[in-house]
Amino acid sequence: MTQKTNLTTTLRDLIAIAIGCAIYAFGLITINIQNHLAEGGLTGITLIVRYWLHIDPAYTTLILNIPLVILGYKFLGKRALAYTIYGTVMMSVFLWIWQRVPVTINLNHDIFIAALLAGLCGGFGSGIIYRYGGTTGGSDVIARIIEKRRGIQMGRSLLIFDIFVLTASLSYLDIEHMMYTLIASYVFSRVVNFTLEGTYAAKGLLVVSDHYQKIAEQIMTQTGRGVTFLHAEGGYSHQSRQMIYCVVSASEVAHLKRIIEHQDPKAFISIIDVHEALGEGFTYETPTKD
Repeated sequence: MTQKTNLTTTLRDLIAIAIGCAIYAFGLITINIQNHLAEGGLTGITLIVRYWLHIDPAYTTLILNIPLVILGYKFLGKRALAYTIYGTVMMSVFLWIWQRVPVTINLNHDIFIAALLAGLCGGFGSGIIYRYGGTTGGSDVIARIIEKRRGIQMGRSLLIFDIFVLTASLSYLDIEHMMYTLIASYVFSRVVNFTLEGTYAAKGLLVVSDHYQKIAEQIMTQTGRGVTFLHAEGGYSHQSRQMIYCVVSASEVAHLKRIIEHQDPKAFISIIDVHEALGEGFTYETPTKD
């Protein structure tokens, strides 16, 4: 990668992370706080501090992250550390801005809609941040340290931390608002996953057949797709054979199944979801034929 390309990529990442922070902060200030909804992670702690000590979340977000970033210095690479610091600062900046911009979303006191919107804004903003390699520090850093030291998966550590924070949030919220917060958390997780994966709808086909050569030729001829031969061995017979691997769009699966069935009705086919495919010259979109 040339220096110019690397600089362009970094600039794109920083802009995207800033946009993600702006969306997340907007939802937190105009939806969560205004409708008395809690939040998980370090953000949830800043809301608890805001309620009991009346300290601006923009300041507590920055202050609480400083020792965490220092603590996690040796567990983060240089790029990850720089992006974490940048994301933390951007989050604090936008939390400060949105509290001073007179924006009010009238939901007619419908907490259910507020929970959905909170999950959408938070999930979409966080998804953008994560997609471009950023974080906002907080529980992400803690979970990474625990994973390195104790071997506990990050997802489990984050869940435990969120449960702890949400339980502590009952000190200023009633059960009703906490239940709506859980709805927001569920929507948040789903939207984060969707944002990370996008509308990527590729399928991977693994084909085992004695007529693998003819099947591969027909796939390449009729669809313009490339195929890869993988060495396989039967678990029962211990017989060596070639297995075909091919990635296509979801709309092409039926066509490929017909091609395979025509060449070998007894062929074994396994179809898997492909969340992302990278590589020089690769695209899962329909090939353009001359």
